[in-house]
Amino acid sequence: MTKRLSDVLKDRPIDRKKVDTHKKRMVEEVRSYRLRELRKASDLSQVELAQRLNISQNRVSRIEHGDIERAQLDTLRKYVEAVGGELSVEVSIGDERFLIA
Repeated sequence: MTKRLSDVLKDRPIDRKKVDTHKKRMVEEVRSYRLRELRKASDLSQVELAQRLNISQNRVSRIEHGDIERAQLDTLRKYVEAVGGELSVEVSIGDERFLIA
């Protein structure tokens, strides 16, 4: 017997809060993965990068495992510069976007 999507959704409604929480976590993991890959491509260990940034290796590890939201902007800027990049910070208000750093 084939079920229609509407029938499935009646039995198992979507919890929008859970979906949004999961989506946010996944986006943070992707960003962290990209930073980790940049570090590795620059042939730097977490310890070496931490020394350059004057932070602990544990802090580098936390950033690379999704704790970007709590990282200070200056730490992220130094991290990106240490792997050869440049950090940009953009503010969105409605349809307008402003580059602030």
